[in-house]
Amino acid sequence: MAELETSLKRNDAGTIASKNTALSVGSLERYLLSKVPASDACSWDRTGMLVGNPLDAVKKVAIALDPTIPTLKAAKDAGANVLVTHHPVFLDAPDSFLPSSVAGHTTGAVVRYACEQGMSIISFHTALDVSTAGLDVLPRLLRLTGVGVLEPLDSSSEKGFGRICKPNDEESVSLRHLSARCVSVFESLPRVWGSPDREVSRIVTSGGSAGSMIDECLKQGIECLICGEVKYHEALDASLSGLSIIELGHDVSEFPLCTLLAAYVEAAGVAQNCITIIDQKNNWYTPESSRR
Repeated sequence: MAELETSLKRNDAGTIASKNTALSVGSLERYLLSKVPASDACSWDRTGMLVGNPLDAVKKVAIALDPTIPTLKAAKDAGANVLVTHHPVFLDAPDSFLPSSVAGHTTGAVVRYACEQGMSIISFHTALDVSTAGLDVLPRLLRLTGVGVLEPLDSSSEKGFGRICKPNDEESVSLRHLSARCVSVFESLPRVWGSPDREVSRIVTSGGSAGSMIDECLKQGIECLICGEVKYHEALDASLSGLSIIELGHDVSEFPLCTLLAAYVEAAGVAQNCITIIDQKNNWYTPESSRR
């Protein structure tokens, strides 16, 4: 009887009606924030819904790394009215909301287009980066075992920036072998700093920009940093100081987070066939990869 009562609701007119199972955009956002709390994000970051209407019913959801106008168009073509991304649509508020035909592709133009199309944008950036699930994405793909966090949050030693790893069931692995593993997993050529024959056993993985981690890596005796990108001179100094670096590419290192976001959206109650991951791997290319 209790189960029956929880599956029914009484409306204002006093009649019995079946439970409304439609998921609102606001409910989706609240669930995602329960998995990826805004309180974990950096103070300068933007987390959650920046564009849209929390009262709208979720039709379909698209997942992407970057909220761009082409991405929104692809999401709309897929029937989605919600776009969930890693990077936020803006950090600093836009100066204007002129259309892209007038002002070019600006954050304001993205916001304008989303509003015109009735689409909501929900983003999780550094809050996802520091989560335990986010930290484990790269090590799992690269067959590494996480053993700690390089820069833990004050609120939790399990969350933070940079997953400290070791090779699975191995004492060490050569930089050449580890780089080849990255090529195999990501189907992209990384930039590698350090001797290919060097054996490494203390490794840190970090998506996106990781230049700020170099000093801490050196301080903690990390031998290899696998990341999205670092500046040239920072990488040069680090490699000469004993820290090997594998730069995957900023976007390449973070694309796997889209799969994690998709899993959270499904857990929130969105059917798998109503979730689309937008392919953004064609934003740039190398001449060798397009040679005919």
